[in-house]
Amino acid sequence: MILLLLLLQATDAHPLSDAQRATIRKDAETVVADPAASQSERGDALFKLGKFAESVTDYEKMLERDPALEKSHWRRGIALFYAGQYEKAARQFESYNSYDNIDRENGIWRYFSQYKAFGKDKAREGLLKYAKDDREPFPDVYQLFEGKRTPEQILEKIKSAELSEDDREMRSFYANLYIGLNFAVENKPDEARTHLRKAVANSWGPKGGYGPNYMWHVGRLHYELLTKK
Repeated sequence: MILLLLLLQATDAHPLSDAQRATIRKDAETVVADPAASQSERGDALFKLGKFAESVTDYEKMLERDPALEKSHWRRGIALFYAGQYEKAARQFESYNSYDNIDRENGIWRYFSQYKAFGKDKAREGLLKYAKDDREPFPDVYQLFEGKRTPEQILEKIKSAELSEDDREMRSFYANLYIGLNFAVENKPDEARTHLRKAVANSWGPKGGYGPNYMWHVGRLHYELLTKK
């Protein structure tokens, strides 16, 4: 029994060290404290600190200065989601769809926002329609919400595909992130933690560029919210 408990603790331990998490906090706090930081930088830093409502405030100040950014401001939508403003988040992702009607990742977040605001049935009915191909694994992940794919099928497809290791790691990151987030909105925290932990431990996410790095922090923050509970 003791061995089993130790194994369970090991598999649910945070994949980042205390030192790594302390560096993330320190870097974000440095940006927030910098009077020369832009509102975009401050909004990102506040989000990484888990200060979601304050992050929304800075993002919205950006839009007051430059309303042309409103349609494309997906970070505002994610911050609104984590601030608990689900209907407002859904409207942001609807607006983004008029800016980019190919990116299913945006549709995923609208689904999550509608799920939290109105429930699964209405969210599924309101899934945005896409006529063109998108980045993998987003078409498969989207089918998860439609009830046409299972998490196991999505991950097995990635495992068996002929891919470079970098591409496989990239697809695994996004698959585990969104499978985990879906379990989270469905109030299945144990399953959510398992997949979000894999997303945080993924080597591609933190170094995949600005957008992927932001999404890696989304996975980290949601994993930490679940482990605190």
